[in-house]
Amino acid sequence: MGHALLNYDGLCKHIHGHSYMLYVTIKGEPISDAAAIKNGMVMDFGDLTRIVRSNIVEVYDHSLALNKAIPNKESLVGHEMFDRLHLMDFQPTCENFVIHFANIIKPHLPKGVELFSIKLYETAKAYAEWYAADND
Repeated sequence: MGHALLNYDGLCKHIHGHSYMLYVTIKGEPISDAAAIKNGMVMDFGDLTRIVRSNIVEVYDHSLALNKAIPNKESLVGHEMFDRLHLMDFQPTCENFVIHFANIIKPHLPKGVELFSIKLYETAKAYAEWYAADND
């Protein structure tokens, strides 16, 4: 995903990209029903992967996220280079994306499973982390 920061005073004011790595941690009690197909699991990793892939990766991979307050955004719409343009209600920082991704993932989790944390690396050393306990 690429982005640019509106009114920023550094290089990130220019359109640039990152090789993001997203970590999603859930919590819950393992199923303790010997007859249940998911016995011993809090949630099937495949199901969690599908939630993240279809709602985040497939939406934001190879896309451009910009603050919708940017001027002249109309000139971008309709051009094939901007087919995957996301005009966000927030500054598209790593810190804001962990909040956004948490809000996307939570409603898709099965009953009894909660989102515990999200960690989003934008570079090998720089990341933002979101914890449910800090966001009641």
